[in-house]
Amino acid sequence: MREAQIDALATHLVNGLIDRGLIKPKGEVKDLVACVVELMSANFETEAQIDEEADKMAEAEARRDTRLDVTRLRNLIRQRLAEKRNFTL
Repeated sequence: MREAQIDALATHLVNGLIDRGLIKPKGEVKDLVACVVELMSANFETEAQIDEEADKMAEAEARRDTRLDVTRLRNLIRQRLAEKRNFTL
């Protein structure tokens, strides 16, 4: 996801929460949006790292045994890696 998309999503999320009265910001809204952007960016980066690692591991296993379903194996590896990092996919 591009930075502009993350920024737009974070702005929409924060403004929606404020408009519904679910949160009352104690500081500037732009600072709150920046914080949400930072958290979302870190989350997307972690997910990308997990995906990359799962791809490499699944490809290595598929070379050893061509009978394996690489897509299913990748998804299982991805889930396990996420669990180890205490990361919700």
